[in-house]
Amino acid sequence: MDRRSIPPPRNLRSLTFILVMVVVALLLAQAFWPSSQQRANEFSYSYLQDRIRAGEVQEVMIQGSRIEGALASGERFVAQGPPEGSPLYVELVRLMDENGVRYRFQAASGGAWLLPLLMYLLPVVLVIVFWMYMMRRMQGGGAFTFGQSRAKLVAKEFTKVTFKDVAGIDEVLEEVREIVDYLRDPHRFSRLGAKIPKGILLVGPPGTGKTLLARAIAGEAGAPFFSISGSDFVEMFVGVGAARVRDMFQKAKASAPCIVFIDEIDAVGRKRGAGLGGGHDEREQTLNQLLAEMDGFEGNTGVIVLAATNRPDVLDPALLRPGRFDRKIAVPPPDLHGREAILRIHTRDKKLAPDMDLSLLARRTPGFVGADLENVCNEAALLAARSNKDRIELRDFEEALDRVLTGLARRGMYIKEEERLRIAYHETGHALVSKLLPHTDPIHKVTIVPRGTGVLGFALPLPTEDKYIISKAELLDRLTVLFGGRAAEEIVFGEQTTGAAEDFKQATEIATRMVVEYGMSEALGPISLGKERTNIFLGEEIVKSDAHSEELSAAVDREIRSILTQAYAKARDLLARNRAALDRVAQELLRREVLGSDDLNALLADVALEPAG
Repeated sequence: MDRRSIPPPRNLRSLTFILVMVVVALLLAQAFWPSSQQRANEFSYSYLQDRIRAGEVQEVMIQGSRIEGALASGERFVAQGPPEGSPLYVELVRLMDENGVRYRFQAASGGAWLLPLLMYLLPVVLVIVFWMYMMRRMQGGGAFTFGQSRAKLVAKEFTKVTFKDVAGIDEVLEEVREIVDYLRDPHRFSRLGAKIPKGILLVGPPGTGKTLLARAIAGEAGAPFFSISGSDFVEMFVGVGAARVRDMFQKAKASAPCIVFIDEIDAVGRKRGAGLGGGHDEREQTLNQLLAEMDGFEGNTGVIVLAATNRPDVLDPALLRPGRFDRKIAVPPPDLHGREAILRIHTRDKKLAPDMDLSLLARRTPGFVGADLENVCNEAALLAARSNKDRIELRDFEEALDRVLTGLARRGMYIKEEERLRIAYHETGHALVSKLLPHTDPIHKVTIVPRGTGVLGFALPLPTEDKYIISKAELLDRLTVLFGGRAAEEIVFGEQTTGAAEDFKQATEIATRMVVEYGMSEALGPISLGKERTNIFLGEEIVKSDAHSEELSAAVDREIRSILTQAYAKARDLLARNRAALDRVAQELLRREVLGSDDLNALLADVALEPAG
């Protein structure tokens, strides 16, 4: 490794700290040193003679031509006297003798001026010396060089992560395993004329394991592995980012074949021309240098660039072309079997109860990524330790999952009985409508225990499988379930509350997408009116396009309202025809606060439910 990448020694950093402290101490001393002199009054020689004749001077100390003393009132004074040995000097002594002033002589110090001079000049000299030292270190490429790359060389023995620690993305593992195989045996590929990709871009949502995958490659590869974040290139000084890119690739070429991993590359690889600085923007200069190093005139033979981002839409097209990033690998959220495999990895060093069912937990976590599952496992372990348990039980995972999804349980929160009753009927309405409709997931739990900052209760479904396409019937049933809470409140209490605000927000979004995106409106037909407006700084928002007429916009609004009102009417009708079941479940929920799927089935076992017609 380049000797310039060695961090500064501790004694050098200590010397810098001591130097700064000396400058600060001298500045403070300079500020407070003259305070005693500033408190003394400065007298002229003639005024001093008048005060002596008036008998107001008590004592005097004569040091050469400088006179210091005190008045009878205790006030200090300073005066400039006549030169020593002059007639005026003799006259001053005679005047003090006549008026009974105590006086004494002190030899003049030839170096009295040296300390004030040092106190004023030394801080300035030290600052200049320190600045010159820093500039020389910068020009000489030493430890303080701003243009030096911050890439860290990750040795195989310093990372314990391997491909065995990665699960849920088997196809991705096969792709990146090819890199390791190439580094171990390049002849296997070169004999057929094959060239390893110069760059591989890992794309996926946050927490799916992109950085973990890079760490596993570092643990498996027998070649040097340089790791750096995209934000490490950007600096306040102009030209520093481009210099760091050059330095990083110089080190990488010296260690080739090797891997350079750039995490969060969107911090430096955003589309050019989007910033206020135009072509002179520091970030764009850094990107230009990165483009040249990856596939420029000289090339980077033997250097494989591995990068990760969750915002591929903001990257510059020149960065994504073949020759720079030849291969783009999507790292998706894990499916049901992938989540179960990830849970097994994160629980292999934890003591689980014998009846622990990780497959059930995997079913309860649709849409969760690896980082979410790791967090749930850790929360469950903490909850079990808090209760002094020897094993982690399923209920600990259930509570940890509820904490992650909705927040901390607030059992001490005071809610009036009337409001608790409304909440119980609201959540029962969701659960009962979901049970009566054919295209919904079974309810796993219903609770009225408040959580977080606004969740007063919830009805939690348990998907039986991962779904990648959704039918119109399933969407309409979801809308009906969302309206079950408001419908139950109106049937039982005859009035509306604010408890369904979040339900309405979700229902309106689903209905809007059905009309403007999915073409599920019978009146408008199979047409997509949605338009993706992408802002690389503010993100994405799918809205209705402005490219059509006001008449069509009005028709869209009518269709959205029609879908919502029909779903609400269906939910109200279902609950009205099953009022006995609604009352029974709500009263039991009010008493027990939490009902599981088995409890719901037991409560409704002897009730004749009337499903949707």
